[in-house]
Formats: sequence, C-alpha cells, structure tokens
Amino acid sequence: MNKFYRVSTAGTINSHHPFLLSCLYTTYPAMLKLKLKLTASILLLTIFASAQVLTSTNLPIIVINTNGQDIVDDPKIMADMGIIWNANDAVNNITDPFNHYNGKIGIEIRGQSSQMFPMKSYSVELWNSSGNSINSSLFNMPSESDWVLYAPYNDKTLMHNFLAYNISQQMGHWASHCRYVELVINNEYKGIYVFMEKIKRKASRVNVPSMSSTDNTGDAVTGGYIFSIDKGADGWYSSYPAGTGSIQFAHVYPKLSNITVQQQTYIKNYTDSFENALHTTNYMDTSSGWRKYADEASFIDFFLVNELSRNVDGYRISTYFHKDRKSNGGKIKAGPVWDYDIAFRNADYCNGSDTTGWAFNFNNICQDYYMVPDWWKIFMTDTTFQSNLYCRWKELRSTTLSTANLYHLIDSITTLTEDARTRHFQQWPVLGIYVWPNPSPIPADYEGEIQTLKTWLADRINWLDHHIPVTGKCVPPPVPPVVPPIISTDSSDNISITTFPNPVSTSAQVVIESGQSQTLTLRVTDMIGRTTHRSTIALTRGTNYIQVASGAWAKGIYFFEFSGTNSRKITKLALKQ
Repeated sequence: MNKFYRVSTAGTINSHHPFLLSCLYTTYPAMLKLKLKLTASILLLTIFASAQVLTSTNLPIIVINTNGQDIVDDPKIMADMGIIWNANDAVNNITDPFNHYNGKIGIEIRGQSSQMFPMKSYSVELWNSSGNSINSSLFNMPSESDWVLYAPYNDKTLMHNFLAYNISQQMGHWASHCRYVELVINNEYKGIYVFMEKIKRKASRVNVPSMSSTDNTGDAVTGGYIFSIDKGADGWYSSYPAGTGSIQFAHVYPKLSNITVQQQTYIKNYTDSFENALHTTNYMDTSSGWRKYADEASFIDFFLVNELSRNVDGYRISTYFHKDRKSNGGKIKAGPVWDYDIAFRNADYCNGSDTTGWAFNFNNICQDYYMVPDWWKIFMTDTTFQSNLYCRWKELRSTTLSTANLYHLIDSITTLTEDARTRHFQQWPVLGIYVWPNPSPIPADYEGEIQTLKTWLADRINWLDHHIPVTGKCVPPPVPPVVPPIISTDSSDNISITTFPNPVSTSAQVVIESGQSQTLTLRVTDMIGRTTHRSTIALTRGTNYIQVASGAWAKGIYFFEFSGTNSRKITKLALKQ
C-alpha cells in the first residue's frame, strides 16, 4: 500500500532566482520583452511555498520515487514508478495499490524553452532492474517503452496539445494519444500532467519500415525515415534560404548514431529533389512537379492544423516528416503534429495571438534564427493545391473542424479535469498572472481561459472561412434564379394568397391577406391527384402566416387548393426540387 503523503516545501525569493534568470537569458528575442512586474514575479515564484494533499481523484495517479537522486536533463536516472488506475472509471485513491504499473523507469527532464518553468516535463522509459528497456501497454495505448509526461504550465487551458493531436487523429493521421493524470514525485504533488506517446518509429506509432545498417541499396534504402525541422538539427541544410535564417533538418529515425552514410545521402538527396521541384517553372505539374516527391493530402492536413491553431512555432520548429519505402508509395508525408503549447492564442509575439493572418507568413512578421521554409507560400500559388485545400476545408468544416465538435472536445476536457484543477492551480498559482508567453488580456480564472479559447477559435475559423481560396472542383454551382411566387388575388372575395419559395425545398411558406375572419381548407395534391397535405386554416382579418412541411415530398409539381365558405376555390402551383 502507498503511504498517505503531504507536501512540505518552502522557498526563498530573491533577484538571483534561477527561473527569473532563465527568463532573462533566453534565446528567444521576444522573451526579452516578458513585461513581468515584480508583483507578478513574486506570485509566480512563490509556488514552491504551496502545500497540496492528494487523497483521491478521478484521474489516474502516477507516483515516482527517485530514491534520493535529482532528475536532470540527460542522462536518464533509474527510478521507481507506480500507477494507480482503477477499472470502470472508479475513484483512484492515493492509498490504493499500484495496479496498472509497478516497476523501474529511466527518467529525465525534456523540452527546450519549457525547461525554464518550475513545472518540468519528463521523458520516461520503462526499464527492467538491469536498466534495459521493456515494453508495456499503458492506459490502453499500444505497448511501448518510451513515453512523455508533459507539463501544461504556461498553457492554462491544459489542453492545447490535446486539441491539436485529437484533431489530427480525427483527420485520419497518427498523433500522440494522451491521458490526463496527476503526478507525485518523491512525495511531492506535481499537478495535472498529460501522459502521452512519444514520436517514434513503430507500426502502432509512425508506421514506416524498420531500417538496419545493411539497408543501403535498392528499395530498402528508400524508407523508412522520420526527420524534422527543429532546433539543434543534426542532419543537413536546405539549399534554399528562408528569411534571415537557414532551414535545418534533423535525423529522428534512424538516429544520427545509427544512420549509415548511404541512408543519410539518400534522404538528403530525396528532400533536395522535392525542394528543387518546388522551385522550377513546372512545379504545379501533378506528375513531374513537387507532388512527385511529396504526399499532398498530408501536407494539406498539416497546414490546416497549424493554421487553425495559428501555431507560432508551426512549420519552423518541432515540424516532423516521414517517408515510407518506394514500394509502398515512398513520398514525403507531413507529420505527425507535435508541440502546440503556445498555439491557440498563447503567444504574445510575432502576431501569435491574432485571429487573422496566415501562420506560414511568419517570415514576413518576425526575423528569427528559426524560419519557415518557403514551401507553403509556393503551395498557396499552386491552383491545384488551392482547389484541394478548399475541398478538404469544406469537408472538415462539417465534421472534425465544425465549431460544435471543437467545443465538444474543449468541454470534455474541462469536465474531466474539474476536480483535479483545484489542486493543480493551488500548486501552480498561475491563473490571472503573466507566464511567458501569455498574451493580454490575461483571463482571471479558468472559466475565463476556456471562454477566451472558444471565442478565439470561433473568430479564427471565421477568418479561415473567408480566406481559404474558394476555387476548383468543390466550389458550389451558381444558385439558380429564384422563380417569382405566384400570387392569386380575388378582389371580390377580398383575399390574396402568396406562396414561396418556388421551387420549394423543406417547407413552403404561405401568406394570406384576408379582408375578414374566415376559415379556409388547404389541400395539396401531386400530379396524379394524391393528397400530400390537408389542413384547416382559421384566418383573422389582416395578414396570416402558414408553413407547410414539404421535405418528405417527391420531386415534381404540386397544386395548392384553397377553398372556403366565403370564397371561391383558389389554386396555386409549386415545384418541389
């Protein structure tokens, strides 16, 4: 049984606090404009004086014991990890046994700029007692050894990564699966974390073939590869400059330590061919242009996730690609999506919080060492790409990217984390204060964060609705001219009847001007005399409005027959499409 625990911590605040220094000496120019006021800094840094108690939760509980060691940024240290996750959504108690996992792990701090935050993210590898990796299925995810414990510190909604990954999954791509948990390390409560899959080559993750040191010729050398555009790149440089910087590629799989010279040469040359094709006069040619080397559909979906979220890091950092063997298609595919913590209105620099404008135009807005390749600008001049982009956007707007679906995702996480959030934000009291790179205005509470996110998303979608090029095969045909309504007037009966629209669709509207109170009978028949509607209408003196449901009618011509004791029969004709 696990021991009930209470956090007991204390901290001293001074101008030499390492967190404050890390903010001041960051590599991001925008971070030099943090605008942290002294009072906000003190509020932010006094988190170490909080004391939280976790007794039970609806979220799984992960407990890690480092046995007196500090967790560092490389190498991994050996620690013990236990997971409490009771079946059937039962409450998880800190005193329950470790029933989901109980064993050794290797753990290290992960991330780059996020390492400045007091709430750390971690890379976790499942180990045996000898320090060798082992696979296990955790939280119903496919069996693996490598996992991530992501700390949503500056994302006060707690859900930016979840949203991006879930959206991409609904589009039909692999993206990291996530599970919200509460974390305890060395008897200290650490708050809500997102336990998720790491980008890795495997049939259940990025499904490209395994490569060995002998796969150097023929079909074997053509795949599979995972590579990225990122900081600390260890691969090769693009031949095409971008803004004030250069595009650097990194080897993800095979790793630099494992990839052979032949494999390095192949993936560089293939990517060069893709870029060269983009920069030729026949780049739009569907057989000899850039599509010869790249999978257009994956690039369109990757584009839409980045633009929907207006990811300020999109396209230029944490941007992944993968390539299968030639015998299985063999083209470069964009993705998987990764690292959206400062997307969805969470960046106060380079227009990152705007609802307007294209994220791929970053180079026009900011000059940074890490720039966006010009691929996306070229894509947006390709008429076929524009057409296919519009078709995909139109399709997704009624499904995955409908406002209702996006709000449902947001509301689901809001409900799931409701109980745990109280502890989380007591441990990390960041609500209502500036944490890099939160834009202004900063919502005062969690409810305000969620409402701000929803409003921003709605405005962003509206901008995209009006700026994605409306062109190509999916553009709706011109609306046919409206047939004027037939107006029947009998002055002797002092009655006027108007029906519209004509043709009718789901319902017909009837407006009757009557000079007196009277009763009419309405009978609607088709061309062979079958009655499709009958009703009695009690008219008052003046204007009367009647609606006749017509959605179930077959296509054809229909007769509206009005008759009454004080008026002769009036017949109107309407076409049902």
